[in-house]
Amino acid sequence: MDSRPLVGVTGSARRWAPAWWCTKTALFLAGASAMRISTRHGDADKTLDALIIGGGNDISPEHYDGDLSSPVAYDPDRDLLEIRWIRHALEFKIPMLGICRGAQLINVVLGGNLHQDIRNLRHLTYNRPGLMPTKQVKIEPASLLARICGKQNIRVNSLHHQAIREPGKELKVVGRDLDGIIQAVETGTGQKIIGVQWHPEYLFYVPAQFALFRWLVQKEWG
Repeated sequence: MDSRPLVGVTGSARRWAPAWWCTKTALFLAGASAMRISTRHGDADKTLDALIIGGGNDISPEHYDGDLSSPVAYDPDRDLLEIRWIRHALEFKIPMLGICRGAQLINVVLGGNLHQDIRNLRHLTYNRPGLMPTKQVKIEPASLLARICGKQNIRVNSLHHQAIREPGKELKVVGRDLDGIIQAVETGTGQKIIGVQWHPEYLFYVPAQFALFRWLVQKEWG
């Protein structure tokens, strides 16, 4: 019998999905097993110990009163699938890690909203997409995230053009970039929820980033 914690991982339905394989590897190294959840791969049919809401396409603006005329490709079926899983995790107190789009969607489900395009808000931070840790994020010293990462200043990658504008209910902002744009949120309640705007699955070789996956699956973390 597999004694490893089982983590559901939502994401793209594409057959070739690097984020899935990197997340699966990070979870394996953290001592957990991963179950892929997407519109192609179906829902998890087992009890999950934790949930990762992964990155990907923009969230449909209808879910946060955004501009419906924005000429961006959406994935309505994925939106609905992940919203249902987030609500399930909230109801049953399942630990959650939101990655990029995932952090945004957790925020939306909790009543927050988004910047639909942050490019005009950039002054001190390059908005050039990249997998390498080139962007600076300042973490609140007293936050859980700072304790997990062991740092108050970290470098992260950046693949987004949207971001959390106002945090939802029970979420507090614990990380911002040099332009003041929200980069990380966590709950002020007892449930384990962290959302990060970057992609730690592509940086799991960095101890401060790998620590997020260890935190998600290990009960001794606060």
